[in-house]
Amino acid sequence: MTADPTKPEAHLRRDLAAAFRLAVQWDMAEGICNHFTARLANDAGFLLNRHGLHWREVTASNLVRIVPGSNELALQDDDDKVAYHIHAPVYRRRPDIGCVLHTHMPYATALCMKDQGRLDMALQTATLFHDRIAYDDSYPASVAAAGEAEGERLADALGGCDVLFMRSHGILVCGGSVAAAVHDLYYLEKSCRMQWLAAAYGGAPALIPQEALERQKAVHARWGDRYKLEHFAALCRLLDRDEPDYAD
Repeated sequence: MTADPTKPEAHLRRDLAAAFRLAVQWDMAEGICNHFTARLANDAGFLLNRHGLHWREVTASNLVRIVPGSNELALQDDDDKVAYHIHAPVYRRRPDIGCVLHTHMPYATALCMKDQGRLDMALQTATLFHDRIAYDDSYPASVAAAGEAEGERLADALGGCDVLFMRSHGILVCGGSVAAAVHDLYYLEKSCRMQWLAAAYGGAPALIPQEALERQKAVHARWGDRYKLEHFAALCRLLDRDEPDYAD
């Protein structure tokens, strides 16, 4: 899904606020830490959650607009500076990306704690990520310790992929839109969870043959944007019913 350069800021704010609320429901929140961002149209910067808010408190109106080269120096809190260092290089290098989600979600992050931790292509759901994941197998320091240079290094590690597994750290999931990124975030954690459950039975994973992976890749391409948009729209309908204040 390519980045949408025309979506009005008000709609983008609601979409991104919805992503935070959904992440809480899916046990992907970590107190007041981690950040989701969405690129604004016309090089107007990106939206960022404000430091100190639990993700259940995030609303469309309390998201902060960050404009690289302009007001990022106003970020006084170290946690917000970490967010800037991770997200800004990705947007600068990848014009196709409209949303970046960074979490320490449990099952996927657990793989980042393993030597050569990889998502096995052993489950139909996991095939959604075939050829789309990059792995950073080093941990020179936290972004808080290393600063901007570490953010640039992570952007290098992501390259042209949509997902980055960061050793001893967590996950980046990127998409052309909030809907696309949220869809992938959900199914990535589902896939990792099933991998850990299967590992509890012992033995080697039954990997899907390469030919079948290529066929599944074609299937996912056929479904394309429509499936991701429909999935996100359904999730937002549930939020409208249960947590309508996200859109305030």
